[in-house]
This record gives sequence, structure tokens and C-alpha cells, in this order.
Amino acid sequence: MPRTMPGTRTTIGSTLAAALLLGGCGAEVDDSAAKNADTSKKVTVKRCGEPVTYKTPRRAVVYEGGSADKMFSLGLTKHVHGYVMPPANPPVSESPWASEYAKVKMLSDDLLNKELVVEAKSDFVVAGWNSGFSDQRGITPKILDKLGVQSFMHTESCFNYPKYPQKVTPFNALYSDLERLGKIFRVEKKADEVVGDLKKRVAAVKSKAPKAAEGDATPVFLYDSGTDQPFTAGSQVPPNDIIKAAGGRNIFDGLDERWTQVNWEAVAKAEPEVIIIFDYGDMPAKKKIDFLKKSPHTRELPAVKKNNFFVLDYNEGISGPRDIDGLEKFGKYLRDLKR
Repeated sequence: MPRTMPGTRTTIGSTLAAALLLGGCGAEVDDSAAKNADTSKKVTVKRCGEPVTYKTPRRAVVYEGGSADKMFSLGLTKHVHGYVMPPANPPVSESPWASEYAKVKMLSDDLLNKELVVEAKSDFVVAGWNSGFSDQRGITPKILDKLGVQSFMHTESCFNYPKYPQKVTPFNALYSDLERLGKIFRVEKKADEVVGDLKKRVAAVKSKAPKAAEGDATPVFLYDSGTDQPFTAGSQVPPNDIIKAAGGRNIFDGLDERWTQVNWEAVAKAEPEVIIIFDYGDMPAKKKIDFLKKSPHTRELPAVKKNNFFVLDYNEGISGPRDIDGLEKFGKYLRDLKR
């Protein structure tokens, strides 16, 4: 995983005319509520565990697909000045909101930085802690506060945010972000509709998930990267909820971490029956699978011997509406799997 995101890696008025269509085949966006929303008042919303007073932003900068998708899903394209999209991310043309990306500026294909935000004359930045915001790179909510630039952090990334941590299960963190952004932009009704739709889709997958005896859910290992030691998903990132809701069990769900490094011995001991390949960057999923098939650490794993690999797109594994697309696909995969 590029260490910029997981590893070092958002009251609509009564004029709303069309509901957002979420799903892998595309998404429609209605900007009318965002344009007509009352922007004259300030509102207090939590940024992780810290109450922050916001005025309605007009020139947002969003980092990576998850941030942009949250804004677009709420019909807030008119409030987005531009996006920063590191090359590890899949092309925005593959997004359900490709038409919305086309309406805003591509500001950089590098990491988020303070200079970019200042040059863009942004009044609002959406990113995650240690996945966009970074002490080391000199761009944090505290620094932006001093510059008069508002900021919003993905709740999923608040797990270890200094002074104001917040620990929420990943799907609930996604819902919280949409609701909080809804309050900041005065589109609460739209946020309620989007969250309600996502929850219904999750419930539908859960209702069809394979039933297993206690402790007998299909063991799943997410392989992000790493040869000497694997990089994987702990309990505090979306793939953990994807696996669980689909009826499986993340073999590292006991790790109270986000994206984290483990060892091959622990993977082998857990005997995963399915391996999720996290697909991004310049190492295609096929190369990762080829490595696992050849490595003495993994070639005898049940999942490898049975060729039980599932490819999860990058934007279906970081915090954003597309998590539920990933869940629906993985849910079907598990239902069709012969154990």
C-alpha cells in the first residue's frame, strides 16, 4: 500500500428532484440542493473527536477517491474546486462519478501539501489522518486552522488522531462522514437519503450471507503488499467490515489497527481459505497472485491451493461510498464459493 493512504495513505432542500443512484454501473448527481442550501449560518460538527465550527465551504480540495466520492454522492460538486489524486489510485474515469470529476480541476497527482491548498485558495480540505494530512509533510488540521482553511477528516482515520481520537467501526464511520458533511453543507436530507440507501444495501448482503457455526466463518486474508512481511488490514479499515458483512472473518480482525504489517507465520497459522488482493498502483493484482503462488510462505495456504483469490479495487477498500460496491461483489463471491 502506498504509505500515503492506508499505509502512510464525505438537509437537502425540498427541491431535490432525483435520488442518487449508487452502484458499480454509475451514479447520478443532483446539485440543486447544494446550490439552494442556506449558507449564511455556521454549524458545529465534530472533526474526529473535536467539535469544530464550520461556515459553508465554497472551494473544497479533496484528497483521493474516497473524499471526492463522498462529496459527489451528496450532490456537492459545485463546492469542489479540485482534487488531488496520487498515481496509485485507479483512473477517475472508472468512477461511478466520472462525470463529476470532469467538472472540477485535477490539482495534482502527488501527495497533498500545504502549498497546493494555499495556491488553490481553498477554504476546505477533505482527507484522512496519515492519509493526506501528515505531521511529517507539514499539513495538518491544526496548521490549516492557523491559515484560516477549514478541514474535515475521515472518521475511519480518527483511530489514532492526536488529542481527539475517535474509534468507530468502518461502515459506521462512512455513514458518520456523510451525515457530518451533510450538516456542514446544509444538505442533511440528502445525506439521510444516501446513508439510508447504503444501509439497505449492506442489510441485503448480510441477509444472504452464508450462515456458519460460531467461529466457522470463512477465514479471509487481505493481501495489500510486501514480500518479507505482508501489509494487511486490521479491524479499523473498511475491508474488515466488508469481510464480516459478507459472512467471512478477517484473520487479523483481532488487531486494533488500520493498515498494518504482520508476519507470514501468522498468516500461515490462520489458514485463510480466501485471499483478497487489494488492487492499486504499479503492481497489478496478477503479479501479487503470482507471488503468493510461488512464495514458500504462502503456496501451501488453502486459499492459494484452491485458487480462491478475490480482487478488491482500491476505492472499494478505502473509506467511501464505493465500499458498498466492494461488499456486494465480495458477498456474491462468498455465496458462490465452495468450501
